[in-house]
Amino acid sequence: MTTELRLPELGENIESGNVVKILVKPGDSIEKDQPVLELETDKATIEVPSSVTGVVKEIRVQEGGKASVGQVVLTVDSPQEASAGGPASGTSATPEPAAPVAPVPAAASPPASASQEKAAPGVKDAAPESVSDVGHADESVVALESSHSGRVVAASPSVRRLAREIGVDIGQVTGTGSSGRISIADVKAHAKRMNEGPSVSGGPAGVVLPDFSKWGEIERKPMSGIRLKTAQHMSTAWSNVPQVTQFDRADTTELEAHRKRFGEKAEAAGGKLTVTAILLKVAASALKAFPQFNASVDMAASEIVYKKYIHVGVAVDTDRGLLVPVIRDVGEKNILQISIELAQVAEKARNKKLTLDEMQGGTFTITNLGGIGGTNFSPIVNFPEVAILGVSRGGVEPVYRNGKFEPRTLLPLSLSYDHRVIDGADAARFLRWVCEALQDPFLLALEG
Repeated sequence: MTTELRLPELGENIESGNVVKILVKPGDSIEKDQPVLELETDKATIEVPSSVTGVVKEIRVQEGGKASVGQVVLTVDSPQEASAGGPASGTSATPEPAAPVAPVPAAASPPASASQEKAAPGVKDAAPESVSDVGHADESVVALESSHSGRVVAASPSVRRLAREIGVDIGQVTGTGSSGRISIADVKAHAKRMNEGPSVSGGPAGVVLPDFSKWGEIERKPMSGIRLKTAQHMSTAWSNVPQVTQFDRADTTELEAHRKRFGEKAEAAGGKLTVTAILLKVAASALKAFPQFNASVDMAASEIVYKKYIHVGVAVDTDRGLLVPVIRDVGEKNILQISIELAQVAEKARNKKLTLDEMQGGTFTITNLGGIGGTNFSPIVNFPEVAILGVSRGGVEPVYRNGKFEPRTLLPLSLSYDHRVIDGADAARFLRWVCEALQDPFLLALEG
């Protein structure tokens, strides 16, 4: 029989992606779970597996085009017999949706009432990461809930969750739906009005550009999914987080000697003893000592969310843009284990093998530009985190010690932080703690 293979769910709140590569052609025999498409979403490039075994009959998408969740991407002549009571052999049938690719657990939401479940069975409640992530969230379930302002509002769980995550009191939002029902568009419009001041603060998206072609030849290219997601996420972070950057330098002369001494051991184990790998361990220890840096701000609830776990994201430069894989439970691993895992995820990032789950759940981020150059920079906080550590290129400089100048290796560090949660004095202490741990590796074992 002929089976229509539809694009399965790709992850939480991801509705579509760009078709990077079609991995099969008509006439090819395919097995269940065999990759048939390479798709770029706004977060990663993933392979889409087949949910059936058979022979490819027709391909319904094109490389360079878009594919949406639920869309038929190809048809397959399947040798499977029709099940009892199912369609007769030779007729077109649609299989159950394939298992989600790299599923992302949704945040818990209040259970729907019996009447809601009856009216809208199978409705899924996706939790967007930010206002820019929201496309066409399912809103067929409506819940009446009291807001922080005391007003009873009508809104779906996904709408209420979006409002919480971007710091909007849903009781202040004017609903444009029937009976005042609040939609995602209403929340986004309210958030935009909150961020707009006397000057244009909506960012580049709200600015009308001049016609550049009047002055010479131009070329327009569409943003890739990853570049567009980065642009949206950075705009959200910049407009929502009052950021300050603290600078310091660590004397890593002794640390460099240790790196050279133990580097071969790390390479033999499959890792690389880089400054970033060491900084992951140092940062995890610092986050234990300064828990306000391992937190997020919930302005709607007037609360600070302190995380009891430490997952550190590491920015990786790829030919498709910046990706941030997350190393989980960093504090529970030694530097050798971290160096191996870091090498693995960096390789996956460059080879388009990262899953969505491997880039979520971070509580702190490290970005290292030292391999490229520069003396200092101000990284943007990776919202909803509250701090990010930037690393620039280290070098040997004369340092006055013990009555004379000595050549010492100094490493510039930059700590950007959310001033709503972190005071300047705490930021200076945090960064000094990191510097001292790098300067004296024994301190990490003693206090870390």
